[in-house]
Amino acid sequence: MSVNVERGVCVVTLNKPEIKNAIVQEMRDELLDFFSLVATDDNVKSIILTGKESVFSAGGDLKALQNLNSTQIRNRLKLSQGLIRSILNLEKPVIAVVNGVATGAGFSLAMACDIVYAAKSAVFIQGFIKIGVVPDMGSLYFLPRLIGRHRAMEMMLLGGKVNAEQMEKLGVVNVVHDDDKVLDEALIIARKLAASPRLAMGLTKKLTNSSVLSDIEDTFELEAFAQGMCFESEDFKEGVQSFFEKRKPVFK
Repeated sequence: MSVNVERGVCVVTLNKPEIKNAIVQEMRDELLDFFSLVATDDNVKSIILTGKESVFSAGGDLKALQNLNSTQIRNRLKLSQGLIRSILNLEKPVIAVVNGVATGAGFSLAMACDIVYAAKSAVFIQGFIKIGVVPDMGSLYFLPRLIGRHRAMEMMLLGGKVNAEQMEKLGVVNVVHDDDKVLDEALIIARKLAASPRLAMGLTKKLTNSSVLSDIEDTFELEAFAQGMCFESEDFKEGVQSFFEKRKPVFK
């Protein structure tokens, strides 16, 4: 990933376009380290998280995950859940600029941010069901609370594409802008936030999250258990194989 700080705003760019900015272990660890360090960096007052080229993030690293057993999956997911937790616990505002495709865990990453801007070309895909696994990285928690149980169920069970304007109407995205303007528009807001009173802003974020995220740890534990079961299933093996073979999966 690349990091640039200017006028109190830190722009973090997921920079692995060759794998569609998938959250591989190296990137996850870099992000965890970044959010840990930035928490005490007085030069950074607001953060923008975006992706390189036309992809925000394609989610998890299927190649690395497909041969792990249920215990390994659960342990690895718990580490990845720490990334979501670090964004939620950071007492500085984080703006997601979804500049393209946000799939699976990439979708979850965007929802964990405090404000979400999206390019007109952005596409949001739950996608987990397509490879025979359950939504993770907080999707099971965030999505029903953002858009309601029925709409969330439809999105998660079908795993289809939802465009940026639809996501704005549903309340997942704050604002949609032209592709060539979305980052500049987000920078305007980030600079306003950087000029805001830090203590009050940090406490506002902390108290707001406290009021709506009181049982997220229970959801994290349950999704890790369920995902371990799914990753050992024949459906998951078929889902991953069909994904790489670019064909429709045949689930049993």
